[in-house]
Amino acid sequence: MRIFLTGATGFIGSAIVPELLQAGHQVIGVTRSDAGAEALAAAGVEVYRGTLEDPEGLRDGAAEAEAVIHTAFDHDFSRFAENCEKDRRVIAALGQALAGSDRPLVITSGTGMGAPGHGQLAVEDVFNPSHPNPRVATELAGNALLEAGINVSVMRLPQVHNTVKQGLISPLIEIARQKGVSAYVGEGRNRFAAGHLLDVARLYRLAVEKRQPGARYHAVGEEGVEVRAIAEALGRGLNLPAVSIAPEKAAEHFGWMAMFAPMDLPASSTLTQARLGWRPTGPTLIADLDAMRGN
Repeated sequence: MRIFLTGATGFIGSAIVPELLQAGHQVIGVTRSDAGAEALAAAGVEVYRGTLEDPEGLRDGAAEAEAVIHTAFDHDFSRFAENCEKDRRVIAALGQALAGSDRPLVITSGTGMGAPGHGQLAVEDVFNPSHPNPRVATELAGNALLEAGINVSVMRLPQVHNTVKQGLISPLIEIARQKGVSAYVGEGRNRFAAGHLLDVARLYRLAVEKRQPGARYHAVGEEGVEVRAIAEALGRGLNLPAVSIAPEKAAEHFGWMAMFAPMDLPASSTLTQARLGWRPTGPTLIADLDAMRGN
């Protein structure tokens, strides 16, 4: 298939590119920069210049493809709600490009959208349209397209990791360096689900090939890694003590990350594995943190 890929030079998109190419697909990769265009062209990707701020431009590019994978997202968390609304607009535009066909669109959300309640295991078949997390806008946009007859499926991501980046854990590394301690909130028993980057890339390929309207997939290799264990791994790598921060001190210590640091976000991929025959095989989150370059 000719697959239009947003975020093609990002952390996840850059791993999806070789996964698709090796499977015999053609890739139209979206980038906003000259450097990104050069890297994509060198990888054998057809370059498409576009930005999240120009959804109509992305729509026009997607119209030329047989499938679309949307991974791009603005990760400025100081404007998180605004960026989620931007994502809603982009998804709507991509859907317009696919109207009147069964060409698949895979969009990207978070595993938290599948949690029945606080601290409960997130599962694929759960979606709460009243979820307080602004990222709910992504899946609401997908649902609107589905109702309009567009072939949409959702990839929900946990903390995606390798030895370079680890989702929301990467900002914790910078905070630890600044503060001189690797911290967790309270007892640190809250959990983050995790998935290795290469496992996640393979799952995107399987999802777009499956072409299953309305499907929700969890790219989860580990259902829940305790945040205290994460903080201890960061402490080992940075040669810093791992310490507990009282909940009332979290905002002062973590800044914008204070909203995420105490969250309990376990998630299952049991249904995903059964439906797509996907088996995560990559290193664990702690193994990648222990092997992290530059620590």
